[in-house]
Amino acid sequence: MLPLPSLRPRRLRLTAALRSLVRETSLSADDFIYPVFVVAGSNIKEEIPSMPGCFHLSVDNAVETAKKAAAAGINGIEIFGLPAYKDAIGSAAWDMTSPVQQAMQAIKRELPDSIIVGDVCLCQYTTHGHCGKLNGRYVDNDATLELLQKIAVSQAESGADIIAPSDMMDGRIAAIRTALDEKGLKNTAIMSYAVKYASAFYGPFRDAADSAPQFGDRRQYQMDPANAREAQKEVDLDLAEGADIIMIKPAMTYLDIVSQTRQRIDRPVAVYNVSGEYAMVKAAAANGWIDEKRVVLESLLSMKRAGADIIITYHALAAAHWLAEN
Repeated sequence: MLPLPSLRPRRLRLTAALRSLVRETSLSADDFIYPVFVVAGSNIKEEIPSMPGCFHLSVDNAVETAKKAAAAGINGIEIFGLPAYKDAIGSAAWDMTSPVQQAMQAIKRELPDSIIVGDVCLCQYTTHGHCGKLNGRYVDNDATLELLQKIAVSQAESGADIIAPSDMMDGRIAAIRTALDEKGLKNTAIMSYAVKYASAFYGPFRDAADSAPQFGDRRQYQMDPANAREAQKEVDLDLAEGADIIMIKPAMTYLDIVSQTRQRIDRPVAVYNVSGEYAMVKAAAANGWIDEKRVVLESLLSMKRAGADIIITYHALAAAHWLAEN
C-alpha cells in the first residue's frame, strides 16, 4: 500500500468559501477599460459584423454606453473614431469637430469622474491606412511626431485624462509629453502602447475602424512577434521619455511579456485584449463549443495573474455583470 500524503492541497479546494479565502489573484470591474467606436451623426448604433456585441456609435449613444459602463463599475472608456473625412496626413485626427473629440467632451460633461482614454494614431484617419506621414512608401518617423502632438493636445483639451499613443513611432512619448506640458496639460497621463506587436489578431479592429493599410503592412514599425528582449528595450525607452503606464498588445498570446515587464518595472502595466482574441471567443461561444462566461473570466484572470493592473477589453461590460453575479 502506498503511503498516504501528509500534505494535501485539495483540503483548501473543497468549498467555494475555502477557495475564495486562499485565492491569489482577483478580478474586478475596476480593472477594465472599455473601448468604444464613435462615428459622425446621431442616433446611430450599428453592430460591427466581425465583433458581435460591439457597435459603431454616434456621440449620443457613446454617452449612453459610457453611462452603462460606469454603472457597472467600469471606470475607464477608450475612444476610437471613424472620421467624416480622410486625407494623406490624417488631419481629421486633431479636428475638434471630429467624433472622437466631440464624444470626449460629451462624456466628460455627463460623467466628470469617468476616465477617458484617447487613442493617438493616424491609421484610421489617413487615406493610405498607415500610422504616420508617408515619404513615398516609407512611414516617416520624425515627420509623424508633430502630427501625434497635435492629436494628443486636441484630445487632452477635449477631456481625455489619459493619452494612449499606439503608432509605434520612436520618440513619440517624449514628443507628446513636451507638447502636453507646453499647453499646460501637465496632469494628462500617458499610457504608452510601448510593446505593440505586428499581430494577426488585429483583423476585426481594422474592419471596425476602417484602418487597414492600402499597401504593405505595419511590420516596419510594429514589433516582431518573435522578440522578447526587444520588448524590454521599448519599455525602458518609453519610461525614460515620460510614460506613466506601459501597455502590452495583444494580451493573451504575449502573457510572457506581461510577466517579464511586471517583474522589471514599478509603473502600472496594461494589456489590450484585442479584437481577434475577442472575436474568436464570441465565434466559439456562438457555436456552442465553449462556455463564454467561464472562458472570458478565465482569460481576463490570466492577464491579471501575469501582472497586468489594467485590462482594455471588449468583454468589459459583460465581464463586469458576470463578476457582480458571483
